[in-house]
Amino acid sequence: MTTSLPVSRRTAARALAALVVVGLFAPAAAQAIAPGDAGTPGTVGLEPGAVTAEADDSTVVAIQGFHFQGQGSKKKPARLVSAGPNASTEWVYDGSNQNARWFYDVDPLPNGNLLVVGTNPEGTTVAELDPATREPVWTEQFDFTDTHDVDKLPDGNLLVANMREWNASTERSDDRILVYNRSTEEVVWEWTFREHYPNSTDGGFNEDWTHVNDVDRIAEGQYLASPRNFDQAIVVNRSTDEIDYRLGSDDDHDVLNEQHNPDWLMSEDGTPTMLVADSENDRVVEYERRDGEWVEVWSVGTDQFSWPRDADRLPNGNTLVTDSLNHRVVEVTPRGEIVWEYYATWGPYEAERVGTGDESNGPTMADRGVSGDYRVYGSAGLIEGTGDSMTFAATVQNTFAGTPLGDAAAEFAATWSHVTPWVRPVWMGSWAFAGAVAGAVVLLAWVVGETVAARERIRVRIRNAVRSAR
Repeated sequence: MTTSLPVSRRTAARALAALVVVGLFAPAAAQAIAPGDAGTPGTVGLEPGAVTAEADDSTVVAIQGFHFQGQGSKKKPARLVSAGPNASTEWVYDGSNQNARWFYDVDPLPNGNLLVVGTNPEGTTVAELDPATREPVWTEQFDFTDTHDVDKLPDGNLLVANMREWNASTERSDDRILVYNRSTEEVVWEWTFREHYPNSTDGGFNEDWTHVNDVDRIAEGQYLASPRNFDQAIVVNRSTDEIDYRLGSDDDHDVLNEQHNPDWLMSEDGTPTMLVADSENDRVVEYERRDGEWVEVWSVGTDQFSWPRDADRLPNGNTLVTDSLNHRVVEVTPRGEIVWEYYATWGPYEAERVGTGDESNGPTMADRGVSGDYRVYGSAGLIEGTGDSMTFAATVQNTFAGTPLGDAAAEFAATWSHVTPWVRPVWMGSWAFAGAVAGAVVLLAWVVGETVAARERIRVRIRNAVRSAR
């Protein structure tokens, strides 16, 4: 007859901790070994999603990609792609062809070519690209840091959103929008934000004070700019240097929260309208100017989109949305149905439908007789969170919605969903990553606990080692 030895509490606790750690890391390990159809950017490339209505023409997408401190990820490349009417990939242009570590703005030009903005540690490259040959017609190099948007004006000059223009000697921001004459190679007009905003805006000057990510010509001498960090879209008058219109205000996140690429529309009755990718609010929203005030009239995809950074109104009344951290471009109807979907990993920044002009060229929602907030539906759901599947962040938010912890859960979910994709391996899903993070926390707590429990033995060994060294 054999008897089992009693198991100490410490041994049992260690075994339990080991099981918990292994269990938390297991999903990540399984996806690393066999990603399969995990619904991650690593298992979905450039491919069609749901297409119930073919587009009238091709759609060009600028994919930002990911680099950090000069190191790029081969699985997160910067590239331009063209998707056909049925959302099949027509061509791919790698960022290395333009020495671009990031791609941002892409604009169709009247001659059929594309104006493309790419950046690298040395500055910004602006090129007119022939989509048929994928060869540049001309190229301009600027020493501007991380420029996101450049527009070509009718006279051939370039309208530039010049962010991160930091003056280290005076410790001030010289962020500006400017017009550059390519023939004379000089800046012929500029508008500097610090001359028109309290210098305390957004907590005061820093190296990325405004993050002005977009500027568009909306009329002769009127430019729509997007100082993202100020939570505003503004119309600047070139003749007077005044702000003609301002949507939003610093830290008023109910209106805008670190938006991208606002577009200017005018309704049939002459009502000024703005369509905005309201990025940190995870929605696309439309505002009308009524009796001197901006009024929200329509939104779509709230808390379904993940950091959308571009929205264009198409002539048919649908909206083309670049859903950046869901790694796709979708065309949605006014009531939220996805009729065209293209997955474009990794991190698409902007998309333009060829043949519809630059930015928005369609009716306002008031002209369509539509208002309200709409959910999107009809996705193929190839990437976790874009269809019926729920991401870890969305589950946390939904679980605590309507409870005293609802606001804290929503803030956590937004931060998690906007930050973790940049550090999460492309083959790993959100649940597996959350498990791995939790496993790392438990493992760290275990190590700390073991260290505390053994502190006396450790102290004795150190003391003995010191004595021996003498």
